[in-house]
Amino acid sequence: MAGLGTVINMVGIAVGGIGGLLFGNRMGKRYQETLMSANGICVLFLGISGCLQEMFTIIEGEIKSGKTMMMIGSFAIGGLLGEWMNIESGMEQFGEWLKTKTKNDRDTGFVDGFVTASLTVCIGAMAVVGAIQDGILGDFSILAAKAVLDLMIIFVMTAAMGRGCIFSVIPVGLFQGTITLMSGLLEPMMTEEALSNLSLTGSMLIFCVGLNLVWGKKVKVANLLPTIVVAVAWAFFPELP
Repeated sequence: MAGLGTVINMVGIAVGGIGGLLFGNRMGKRYQETLMSANGICVLFLGISGCLQEMFTIIEGEIKSGKTMMMIGSFAIGGLLGEWMNIESGMEQFGEWLKTKTKNDRDTGFVDGFVTASLTVCIGAMAVVGAIQDGILGDFSILAAKAVLDLMIIFVMTAAMGRGCIFSVIPVGLFQGTITLMSGLLEPMMTEEALSNLSLTGSMLIFCVGLNLVWGKKVKVANLLPTIVVAVAWAFFPELP
């Protein structure tokens, strides 16, 4: 059944969030702060590993780097588009609305937890490829694997940042569900080069999420989200470096 993978992913996030909330409530503030730093470091290295995998290749025993111009161009154009649309502000406003509707007005970290967790579990090639495969073939194996990863990530993030992280289940459902519905249109666009570009820029955004977790909010990651779209489009202009 098309869409089952996204449902499984959402269940995984909800289970991880509830478990993290129960666990986090038993910890003191200093333990939560240490856990958040540890989580941020792990997210940083997840982003770094994804970047290295796409940027470097071994040719005749030598390490070659590439995609530099694509990376710079995509982030420059994507960042300007995202700032113009002010995506970060929109996500924060939605987080504030959720905080009010769920009667979490006293939770000062609710919005930050919601935005950070949403970006962490939505960004990446697994979400896009898995949702397309689910829509076209009814194969939810990629999203099932992502559900396990997201369960662990959201468990730790909720324990450290609070219940706002649980509600990342909403953007995941909307994002992956939309891709599944549009999978017939999107599938021809997901060439090997486009997926590689998506994976690289997505990993860089994940690195930025980790950066914010460890050192406080330094980068408006949501405003950089159009970078992924620009990177995929870049693959269809072979004359560009």
